[in-house]
Amino acid sequence: MVLTGNAGGGGSSKGIKRFVSYVLSSRLFMVFATLIIMSVNGSGYMFGLYSNDIKSTLGYDQTTLNLISFFKDLGGNLGIVAGLVYEVVPPWVVLAMGSAMNFFGYFMIWLSITGRLTKPQVWQMCLYMWVAANSQSFPNTGALVTCVKNFPENRGSVLGLLKGLIGLSGAIMTQYYHAFYMDDTKALILMLAWLPTFVPLIFLRTIRIMKVVRMVKELDIFYRFLYIALGLAGFIMVVIILQNKVHFTRIESIGSAFVVLLLLLLPLVIVIKEEFSVWTNKDQASNNHSQFNVVTENPPAASSRQVVARINPFAWIKTIFSPPERGEDYGILQAIFSIDMLVLFIATACGTGGALTVIDNLGQLGKSLGYPTHSISTFISLVSIWNFLGRVSAGYLSEIVLTKYNFPRPLMLTLVILLSCVGHLLIAFAVPNSLYFASVMTGFCLGAQLPLLCAIISELFGLKHYSTMYNVGSISSPVGSYIFNVRIAGRLYDKEALKQMEALGLKRRPGQDLTCNGAACYRLAFIIISAATLFGSIVSLIMVFRTRAFYRGDIYKKFKGSVVPTGNGDVPLREMEDKAIATAPEEKQGDKEMNSM
Repeated sequence: MVLTGNAGGGGSSKGIKRFVSYVLSSRLFMVFATLIIMSVNGSGYMFGLYSNDIKSTLGYDQTTLNLISFFKDLGGNLGIVAGLVYEVVPPWVVLAMGSAMNFFGYFMIWLSITGRLTKPQVWQMCLYMWVAANSQSFPNTGALVTCVKNFPENRGSVLGLLKGLIGLSGAIMTQYYHAFYMDDTKALILMLAWLPTFVPLIFLRTIRIMKVVRMVKELDIFYRFLYIALGLAGFIMVVIILQNKVHFTRIESIGSAFVVLLLLLLPLVIVIKEEFSVWTNKDQASNNHSQFNVVTENPPAASSRQVVARINPFAWIKTIFSPPERGEDYGILQAIFSIDMLVLFIATACGTGGALTVIDNLGQLGKSLGYPTHSISTFISLVSIWNFLGRVSAGYLSEIVLTKYNFPRPLMLTLVILLSCVGHLLIAFAVPNSLYFASVMTGFCLGAQLPLLCAIISELFGLKHYSTMYNVGSISSPVGSYIFNVRIAGRLYDKEALKQMEALGLKRRPGQDLTCNGAACYRLAFIIISAATLFGSIVSLIMVFRTRAFYRGDIYKKFKGSVVPTGNGDVPLREMEDKAIATAPEEKQGDKEMNSM
């Protein structure tokens, strides 16, 4: 794309088309596209809204329902398949696969709940839920990992912002749900089938790995995105308060959803403004490049003599337990079998496992403690909003204290896991209105743990195989969820429910759902979860001591190279020199190539 000095022909239609094409192919527009995809990629956080429909319609007890929710957590966090696929195919293929899986999973659940299919077996519902939840790992990998690779020096901010939008997506889609279907929770499942399927397909050509070109005040741009996201979260919080005070009509629900959509589209204004500023300075930057006179030498010709190396087919086994230094690019197996990954796995399994248990049982927690039905929707939105705040706080704050004060991210992870114990204890002892506070604390702590885990993995093990290692680290969440949710909370809930039925002289009929009432339903379970979470924070301290020397140094040193300013963007010196090496006609061609970037 050849650019003129007057911004594409002084506003002519041809110049406008070229500018639009330039914006659509830019890195910042890719960030905007990823924000929109992430805003509808948190379907798993809405399980509490429709879990009672699954339980009552299909006649499940709490252990069976928690088993289904475990497969939701397993699918949502077992993204190794998406990571391995990402290693060999372009990101758009990963996104398309995720859309297909999302539609199949949620559509089959909707058909089962509404009676359009014969009652499925438990293993079938687990399969549908796993497929639906696992589909979320494909946009996570295809879009989010690509963004991290395109902005490696601001990975903490990128992860905090994008992971934050995933956390906030539950509250965002709740507003869409009220606008489309009011309070029909079965129809919510249908919305989850089509909305997260459609959005990634719009941006298939946008999400791709691009050449890293540092921009002046790049972090400031992400801060502007953050301010808009905070405004969005604040607006949804006000709407939640109003919805608890007064009943919204269909028109009012549509109006609030429309404002949410406008706020989501607002980052596009920042993208256009920044890219226009860069675009109009391209010619000046190109002229500066042509002034360089760089002399290069031809590399020595390769020897025609072929060296035949003896290949040991088992040599790779030795390298598994001989990893490089922290911060260098680990192999996949080197990272998996490292002590650092094991410590992270145990700590986050304890931390996220307990938080996921709260989220998956919000519907039953609210019902057993006597909260009104509309409060459950409030709990879901509170978890979602504070999940977002936890993610962006951990992402941005950890980046600031790390770069300015060398404050290690593993220490921040330890503090967050320790804080989540308070939320579990509030539930265990059923303090009045404790579920509101517990929703806030659980959402914040879970949200903060995820970007910290992702950033720590990228820093310790490198970015070469990040798409796979990012998903390996996430396996800790479903492991913790299975232990705390299915084996502990579900079984203790059912045990207490059966005890209450026997006290009333009742006997459970086959196919009848099992319901427990009172604070005793979850008390022992959350005391155990609190103790396990405390243990997780102690384990996390081991990582702090193991990596203290690493975080004292400059962990971004290898990403920092010489740059030359070009208006609002910087171009690496090596690239600038390559464009200046040639005769006059070749320089012109080089300028054209630079302008077409």
